[in-house]
Amino acid sequence: MKNQSFSNLHFFNRELSWLEFNERVLEEAQDTNNPLFERLKFLSIVGSNLDEFFMIRVASLHGIVDANLVKIDPSGLTPNEQIERISARTHKQVFDMYNCFNRSLKKSLKKEAIHFIKPRDLNTIQLDFIREYYANHVFPVLTPMVVNKNQPFPLILNKTLNIALLLEDITNPDNLLFGTIQVPSVLNRLIEIPSIESAKSFILLEEIIKLNLKTLFDNHNVIATGCYRITRNAFLDVAEDESEDLLTAVQLSLKQRKWGSAIRLEIEHGLNPLLLKLLEEELEISAEAEYKISGPIDLTFLMKLSGLKGYDALRYEPIKPNLNTNLLEEDDIFQSISRQDILLHHPYDSFDMVVNLVKEAAEDPDVLAIKQTLYRVSGNSPIVEALAQAADNGKQVTVLLELKARFDEQNNITWAKKLETAGCHVIYGLVGLKTHCKILLIVRREEGFIKRYVHLGTGNYNDVTAKLYTDLGLLTANPYFGADASAIFNTLSGCSSPSHLYKMTLAPIDLRKKFLDLIHKETEYAKLGKHAKIIAKLNSLVDTEIIEALYEASTAGVTIDLIVRGICCLRPKIPFISERITVRSIVGRFLEHSRIYYFWADGEELVFLSSADLMKRNLDRRVELLFPVEDPIARDKIMNILDLAWQDTSKSRALNLDGTYQKIDKRGKETINSQEISLSFALHETLPAEVAPTRSKFIPIISSKGIES
Repeated sequence: MKNQSFSNLHFFNRELSWLEFNERVLEEAQDTNNPLFERLKFLSIVGSNLDEFFMIRVASLHGIVDANLVKIDPSGLTPNEQIERISARTHKQVFDMYNCFNRSLKKSLKKEAIHFIKPRDLNTIQLDFIREYYANHVFPVLTPMVVNKNQPFPLILNKTLNIALLLEDITNPDNLLFGTIQVPSVLNRLIEIPSIESAKSFILLEEIIKLNLKTLFDNHNVIATGCYRITRNAFLDVAEDESEDLLTAVQLSLKQRKWGSAIRLEIEHGLNPLLLKLLEEELEISAEAEYKISGPIDLTFLMKLSGLKGYDALRYEPIKPNLNTNLLEEDDIFQSISRQDILLHHPYDSFDMVVNLVKEAAEDPDVLAIKQTLYRVSGNSPIVEALAQAADNGKQVTVLLELKARFDEQNNITWAKKLETAGCHVIYGLVGLKTHCKILLIVRREEGFIKRYVHLGTGNYNDVTAKLYTDLGLLTANPYFGADASAIFNTLSGCSSPSHLYKMTLAPIDLRKKFLDLIHKETEYAKLGKHAKIIAKLNSLVDTEIIEALYEASTAGVTIDLIVRGICCLRPKIPFISERITVRSIVGRFLEHSRIYYFWADGEELVFLSSADLMKRNLDRRVELLFPVEDPIARDKIMNILDLAWQDTSKSRALNLDGTYQKIDKRGKETINSQEISLSFALHETLPAEVAPTRSKFIPIISSKGIES
C-alpha cells in the first residue's frame, strides 16, 4: 500500500537521462588524463551511441507524435516537448563533440606526428598517390546518380555517408541538377598517404572522391558539393503473432531499416542552400532535425584510427585477465565446480574459463546434454563452435538464440542456421518476449547418477565484449540451481510456466513482485527502528513502480546506495522523499554492465545477481533471471566489488537533484580508480592494503559477518 503519491517532479525524463550518460562518455574523450587513442575510442562511442539513440528512441517519439497520441511520460513531458528538449541537448552535444575533435584531439595527434591532410595541403607526391588510388580502388565501385525527369530522387540508405552535388549542364547552363554519390562503405574511409620521415598522414575517402569529380560528371560543371548523412527509423516491428516462421519475419523486418523515415540529417557546414533545401524536401525533414557539422561527418572512423599499430604508449596497457585458481587446482573442471561455487568477475577474470567449460563439456563422454541461452555473441564465437561440436559428438544440445537482440539480428540469424545444420535444437524464444537471461546447463553422468552444472551470468556469452564489459558469472553444482535451470529450459522450449523454482526468480512471471517484496521488507525493518540498507549496481533504473517503492523506503529510513551506469529516472535528495538515496555512475575504461542487488534484511544479508535492469521492459517484456549468491566467499567478493566501486573518486560521478552529474569531491580523499585497481589486484583475493583502510570513509564495510564501523 502506497503511503503517498508522487508527482512528475519526482522523476527524470528517460531520454534526457540517457543523454546525460552520453555526456559522461564525452567527458572521457575530453579528459586529457586518458591515453590519446582511448580518447579517440570514447569520441567514436559517443557518435555511435547517438546513432542508435536517434534510430530507436527519437524515432519512437516521432512515431507517437505522427500517430497523434497524447502520451505524458512520468516526468510530465509530452512527446513533442521531449523532442524539443532532446534537440537542444543533442545539438549542444554534437557541438561539444566536434570542439573536442578539432581543438584537442587533432592537435594532440599532430604532436604525435599523425596528421589529417586537407586537399589544399597535398604535395605533388601525395596527389599522384591519390590519383592512382582513386583510379584503381575507388572509381570502380562508385555509383554517381543525377536527379532528373527520368531518374527520381534515389533511396539514401541509413547511416551511409553521401556527397551532394549541384551540377550545371554544359549544354544548358540554366539547367541545374542535383547529384549524389554514396561514399562506399566497403572501402576504408581513412586512407594513409605518403608522408615524410616517421610521420603518418591520412586523408578521408570522401575528400579523395571530391578531388576526382570530373571523372564522374564530365558533361557538367560542379557548382557546389557537400557531405550529408541521414539517420532513419530503425525500430523493427516484427509481427510475431502473424508469422509462422520467426526467422523469416526478422529477416524481412531487417530490410525495413533501409527505408525507414528520416529522423536526423547531418550536413557539412556551409552546404549550399539549394542543396540543403532539396534534401529537406526530398527527405521530408525539418530544420530542427538538421545538424551542421564542422568537421568529418560520422566520427566512428576514429575507432579504426585508435587501432593504428606502433602506438602502444597511446593506449591503455593490455588486459592480463586472471585465470581463476579454483578452476586450476583440479585437473577436472567439473570437480572444481563441485567443490565450491566459483564467482567470475570479467574482464578481470578470463572469460576463457567459461569457453573452456563448454569445450570440455562438448568433448567429455560423460556429458549427456548442454542447454544454453544466447543473446549477443561475437562474430566468430568459440561458444557457438563448441556447441556445434557437442552436437556433432552426439550430445543433446539445445540453444535458445534470441533473434530479436537489437542490431545483432543478422549475426544471430547466421549462427542459428549454423547451429541447426550442426544438429542442435534451436529455439527462437517466446512470442512477445525477448529472452535476455544468461544461463548454461550441463547435464553429466557421474557414478551412475545425473549431475547438473550451471553457469549464470549478468552479461552475454560473448568472448569479445567480455574483455570490454564488467560482468559477473557464477559456476555452481548446487542441485537446487540445477533443478531450477532444467525447469527454466523446459519453460523456454515447451512454452509452459515452471511450477516451482527453488532459488531463481523469473521475469516476467514474478521478478517484479520479488523486487518489490525485498524493498518493502527493508522498509518495514526501518519502520521498526532497525537498521535497513539497500545497495544496487545496475545499468538503468527507469521503472516507476520500483522507484516509488524506493522513495517509500527512503522516507521510512532505509539507506539506499545506487550505482547506476546509464539511465536513472529516480531523483535523489528530494527533501522528505529521497534524502537517504545516493546515486552514482561510473564511466571508465570498461563498460560497467554487472547487475548486483543487496538487501541488509535484518542482518541476513541477501545478495543477488541478475540479467535484469530495473526497467519495465526487463520486468514485464523479457525473460530475465534473478539468482541468490549464497556461498560466503562469493558473497564477500561481491561486497568487495560494491565497496570498491563506491570508493571510486576517479571515474565516478554523483547524480544531483537537477539531473546533472558531477565528479566526486576529492578533498580529503585518495584518488581511487576502481577499474584500474581491479585490474591490478584480483577481487577474488584481499583488497589492496592502500584501499582497504579507507573503506569506512565512504560506506560501512559490509561482509557476511555483519556491518563494521
